[in-house]
Amino acid sequence: MLSETSTATVRATLPAVGAAIGDIADLFYRKLFEAHPELLRDLFNRGNQASGTQRRALAGSIAAFATQLVENPGTRPDVMLNRIAHKHASLGITAPQYAVVHTHLLAAVAEVLGDAVTPEVAAAWDEVYWLMANALIALEERLYAQQDVTAGDVWREWTVTSRVEDTEDVATFRITPADGAPAPAFRPGQYVSVQVELPDDAHQIRQYSLTGSTRSTTRSFSVKRVRGEAGPEGEVSAHLHERLRAGDRLRVSAPYGNLVLDGSDAPLLLASAGIGCTPILSMLEHLAEQGHGSPVTVVHGDRSPADHALRADHEALTGRLPGAVSHFWYENPEPAPSGGSTDRTGRVDLSDVAVAPGTRAYLCGPLPFMRAVRSQLLGKGVAPADIHYEVFGPDLWLAQD
Repeated sequence: MLSETSTATVRATLPAVGAAIGDIADLFYRKLFEAHPELLRDLFNRGNQASGTQRRALAGSIAAFATQLVENPGTRPDVMLNRIAHKHASLGITAPQYAVVHTHLLAAVAEVLGDAVTPEVAAAWDEVYWLMANALIALEERLYAQQDVTAGDVWREWTVTSRVEDTEDVATFRITPADGAPAPAFRPGQYVSVQVELPDDAHQIRQYSLTGSTRSTTRSFSVKRVRGEAGPEGEVSAHLHERLRAGDRLRVSAPYGNLVLDGSDAPLLLASAGIGCTPILSMLEHLAEQGHGSPVTVVHGDRSPADHALRADHEALTGRLPGAVSHFWYENPEPAPSGGSTDRTGRVDLSDVAVAPGTRAYLCGPLPFMRAVRSQLLGKGVAPADIHYEVFGPDLWLAQD
């Protein structure tokens, strides 16, 4: 909990900091990478840095945390902190790295705001930072312990056993531990980090949701190639598509992610768009194996049936659940591989989709899609606490809020 003195100072300065948080984030990253270029080369996503999405996500998380401290002093934004902690754990973030971030972040605050940063203001925002940092450090230590790995050493060598081309832009890779030991357990909806060495010797990292059964001795993940139409070309996705073949080795982290089923018998709505279907497929597989009997509504939106990665699995897994129904929307419906009666034209619209009382919803896809679906679910009476989401990449939901 923020001290009484710092609460008053943060409340008074939050509008100014909030208005300048974008400039602060830009300067922070510039200072950080000038002092530690290896972090940009081997840890941070260079594509997200080039597009600015990581900077906006950082700004949003800090502003959201500070706002929570002053408006609801008795609580912590644990959902946000857990999402960040899982992402950090999948990257192997260590406690000393928070001190590095602290140095350059507070320096950026002081430089951007100038004389407004009195010793009292600096002390208050220093307290905000360490409350957030120490909460994340504690969460990440527990996550490392649960996976029996050491902070900073989450990587393991895996061998690619097969590769399947699902669509023109999506390939699925099946992998097994190179040392022959059992694959670590994962929960449906979780992801792994994949680290690759690029031609310039950078070791870039990306997260991919695990698909397939949690009971399988192998693991699988699907990679959508980022073409660079609305931003930088995806250097890791391109590398995997162009170079990774059966027999190759890959460095993969332990599984993490907090978009997981809670094990209840509540009705479910599983909504995805594009490659966001991957964690949903893992959930469907688990539900089918467990004999889940409550209603399950499966919702997916895509450009066309041909672009719908793992569509056959999406349909088959839904069909294995006696209380499940699927609704697929396509902006360009032709040609349809199966011509299913549940195919619809346009973007996802839940107006005439029945949503059972007490439904718990899990969303994954582009942010505009999730915002739209969340709004529709709230209008149908789904409780805000029962709507969960996963973001591929920086969490810009906070930044836009």
